[in-house]
Amino acid sequence: MKKQLWIVPVLTLAALAAGCDKQPTTTQQLDKVKVETKMAAEDMKDYTYAEKDAFVKQMQTELDQLNQDLDQLSAKIETSTDAVKAEAKPKLQALRDQSAQLTEQLTATKGATETTWDSVKAGSKKAYAAVKDGIVQTRQWLSDKIAP
Repeated sequence: MKKQLWIVPVLTLAALAAGCDKQPTTTQQLDKVKVETKMAAEDMKDYTYAEKDAFVKQMQTELDQLNQDLDQLSAKIETSTDAVKAEAKPKLQALRDQSAQLTEQLTATKGATETTWDSVKAGSKKAYAAVKDGIVQTRQWLSDKIAP
């Protein structure tokens, strides 16, 4: 009886190891990133009106990172084929436009009153999530186009 007890853990580990070798598909990876982006936007501290300056500072840091990501994406696009460039440039411009909207939203956040705070804050979080998600999707699209 004792000899048979070790079989269950060994078989369980073997099954787990076999399942871990599978690489997630592009769609699965994209879905995971979308969920993570949504969770990141939702997990941002729920700043009160009294913490408005801290919220603006945090969002500005996030915006700066998004703009760096856009610059990296742009550089990657510039090294790709002409066909990919032609298809990618409108996508990149749309992301830059969204980033500009986020900048405007941050400006509005600075001027928010206590009565408008919740809606302005929600708008900033939504704009951030849209830009972040767009960058992730475009990066994935570009990787799919460039991949051999």
